[in-house]
Amino acid sequence: MTSEKAILPPGVLAGGFHKLRHGSFEITVLSDGYITLTSDILMPDGNPEVRRRILGRLGGDADSAPLQTNIPLIRHGSDLILVDTGAGVNFQPSDGRLAENLSSVGVDPASITKVIFTHVHPDHSGGTTKVDGSLLFPNAHYYVNEAEWSFWTDPDYEAKMPEPLHVFARGAQRDLSAVEDRLTMVKPGDEVVSGMNVVSTRGHTPGHISLELAGDQNLLIAGDVIPNNIVSFENPRWHFGFDTEPEIALANRAAMLDKAANERLRMLGYHWTYPGVGYVERNGTAYRFVRG
Repeated sequence: MTSEKAILPPGVLAGGFHKLRHGSFEITVLSDGYITLTSDILMPDGNPEVRRRILGRLGGDADSAPLQTNIPLIRHGSDLILVDTGAGVNFQPSDGRLAENLSSVGVDPASITKVIFTHVHPDHSGGTTKVDGSLLFPNAHYYVNEAEWSFWTDPDYEAKMPEPLHVFARGAQRDLSAVEDRLTMVKPGDEVVSGMNVVSTRGHTPGHISLELAGDQNLLIAGDVIPNNIVSFENPRWHFGFDTEPEIALANRAAMLDKAANERLRMLGYHWTYPGVGYVERNGTAYRFVRG
């Protein structure tokens, strides 16, 4: 594993780009910057004192904390694969650094061959297009869970879902429509490339997926099924404010933590402390994150 000098926004503690090899996959964890979430979104079930302590551990203030955004760039044979596209200019001003950091490791966006969406929230898909509406990754083929596509493109979405989520739907529709002519719908159990399998982790969104990469003990790219390596590991029964299906999300979060602990699987989390790569260990009725 090596690190290289990274261009990172203020407040992100990552010291460089993290690289690892897993089976036939070469992975570089890039930063898209960070997002800031309030405590009522990050840990709505926590009491004020517990929230205060955790916000401090996350480098936050009395009300909110920054969460880093880790994007896997995966080389597999002739493919160069991105898992999610970051936020671009479509979420918070502290994120949207993916294109800059790709350049830092000498990767032309035109060389990306595949983009896989874990889900279509703005911090995961907002970087699909540039400011002028053209594709940032013009030669890539795109993959999304069929259930995710159906959820966001439902013509009756706004009648079914609360108003605060309407802006998310408009962003998802923007990003999906931009790549509709080069999009493949996948289902859990499908293989994107040899050794990379789609895993259902429904709940954060109805079509949220994770990826399991074959290799020694396998690697799970978790997306947002486990939102944070402090909050979610230590309090696995707490809700997360951005989960569309809260109880399904809790069940699938517990199942993935349990699977990873039982099988000693390496994991990579999107909003975990950079580089977000490590293992799950049991700690009483909860878990702890062990970087590695």
